[in-house]
Amino acid sequence: MSQVSALAEADVPPALQGVSSSMSRLGAEIRDANLTYLLLAQQMLRVDRSEALYRLGLSSEVADILASLTTAQLLKIAGSSMLLARFRFDDSLIWNLLSSPKRDDATPRMHAAILMASRTAGSKA
Repeated sequence: MSQVSALAEADVPPALQGVSSSMSRLGAEIRDANLTYLLLAQQMLRVDRSEALYRLGLSSEVADILASLTTAQLLKIAGSSMLLARFRFDDSLIWNLLSSPKRDDATPRMHAAILMASRTAGSKA
């Protein structure tokens, strides 16, 4: 353990030391998720731009920026403590359709897909 982390842990009350460690792990997982998402987005944009715009819910302008980022820029952006990706839809109807217990019935999922396709990247989901 480095001196810096030892000093930081010494300043944390014993009741909160587990919380600090847990938050640190969550932060590392967020950074990993960010990098994975950014790399996937770039790959999707290279393979099929129009499909990537649809699947990622991106505007053309944001796609241009993402596609042009260097590896160093990706790593810097991914290092954020905020999750870059977010749930595109906060509409309970879509979530209810997607999570329908009738797994053999494709109708609710098709209905959800139609609703999701009708949303544009700029619209509030």
